[in-house]
Amino acid sequence: MNAERTAPPKTAVVTGAGSGIGRSVALELLAAGWSVALAGRRTETLEETAALAPAKDGAALCVVTDVSRPDDVAGLFTRVRESFGRLDLLFNNAGTFGPGGVPVEELPYDAWRHVVDTNLNGAFLCAQAAFRQMKEQDPQGGRIINNGSISAHAPRPNSVAYTATKHALTGLTKSLSLDGRPYRIAVGQIDIGNAATDMTERMQSGILQANGELASEPVMDVCDVARTVRHMAELPLEANVQFATVLATNMPYVGRG
Repeated sequence: MNAERTAPPKTAVVTGAGSGIGRSVALELLAAGWSVALAGRRTETLEETAALAPAKDGAALCVVTDVSRPDDVAGLFTRVRESFGRLDLLFNNAGTFGPGGVPVEELPYDAWRHVVDTNLNGAFLCAQAAFRQMKEQDPQGGRIINNGSISAHAPRPNSVAYTATKHALTGLTKSLSLDGRPYRIAVGQIDIGNAATDMTERMQSGILQANGELASEPVMDVCDVARTVRHMAELPLEANVQFATVLATNMPYVGRG
């Protein structure tokens, strides 16, 4: 009898893997046996993420990457190809809120540009590199999941740069999803509201509402987001979650404003 072959581990790139949602998703995938390239701007936080995964889980590769820099992105995907041989998933997660609470008429152009470069241009550069690799590899195909936001549907006050990029990300998702069909590249988006991370601590202390009042908002466990991403990632390529919305149940989203 022929020995049963063990399928090789699936491989993923997670951007913004040094903290928050990116760290949680990376650890969820590693625990499930995936090999994961952890991409982010700081070596120490990436190594902290890798150290949180038990040794028996999937392999972690730390790659310092600024997603707004084309050369950094090219280097990231070269490292992934050399280390893992193929790419099954890109979780396009790196992002920034930018300066919070700044009225549109006072927002510096440099601040606007930084948010656009990170949230939109960075997502495009990573998706483009992943798309190329998934199209060329054998067997062909893979999956891209973009991290959108509740702000891809409804803005918060004084969030013009963040909200504009997240609306644009929805267009990127739809276009990539269409263009990926001939090559077995499935593309979807997860829109997240109030996952408990360092970036959302202010939600609980009080945040500006559409009526001008300050109010604390409920948050949810970031692990619930990670499990949702893993579910999307582990579907066969014949199935795709085009858009998923995961939010703290009682946050002001439905009826916002």
